[in-house]
Amino acid sequence: MNIIAFMGSPRRDGNTEILLKTAIEGIEKSGFNVNIFRLNEMDIMPCQNCGGCEETGFCIYNDDMNIIYESIRTADRIILASPIFFFSLSAQTKTMIDRCQSFWCEKYLLKKPITSGQYGRKGLLLLVGGMKKEIGIECAGATAKAFFRTISVPEHKTLSYLGIDAKGEIQKHPTALKEVYEAAKELINQKI
Repeated sequence: MNIIAFMGSPRRDGNTEILLKTAIEGIEKSGFNVNIFRLNEMDIMPCQNCGGCEETGFCIYNDDMNIIYESIRTADRIILASPIFFFSLSAQTKTMIDRCQSFWCEKYLLKKPITSGQYGRKGLLLLVGGMKKEIGIECAGATAKAFFRTISVPEHKTLSYLGIDAKGEIQKHPTALKEVYEAAKELINQKI
C-alpha cells in the first residue's frame, strides 16, 4: 500500500507535526511506510492560473510539484496535516493544493480521473488551531474536501482540534493523540 503525507506547517515539532508523527507511528507499527512531504521545505511556486494544464491535465511549470504529482497519482492513502491560519489551511498547504488544478482539469475537463488501485483511495485530514470558532474547521475542511475529491479520494476522515496554540500544547489534549493514532490505523484498513 502506498501512503503519502503532507506536512503543511512551517513550524518544526509543533502541534501539526506532533499529530502527523502520531498518525505515522500508527501506520508504521502496522508494517507500512509513509512518504512525507514537508511542504515548507519544498520549492513550489503558486499556481499562475495560466491555463497551461487545461488541454493536457499536466502543469507546465517544473518544480518540486513534479514529485508530488507522481506520488498523488500512485497513492492509496493520503494524509493532509495543516494548522489553521485565518480560518483556512496554511499557505504552504494551500499552495500545493492550488497547483493541483492540473488534476482538476484532467478529471473534469478531460474526463480522466485518477484510477483507484487495488486498495482504493482514502484520506485523513488533521487540523489544529488556536481559535475556538468552528468556522476555521469548516473553511479549511471545505478546501481539503475539494482537494481530496479532485485527486479522486472519495472519502476522508477529519480530526480537528481547536484552542490549541502554544507549541506542543496538543500533547496535553485528553484524547487527540489516541484519536489520531486510531484513525491512522483505520485509514490503512484494506476494506474498500
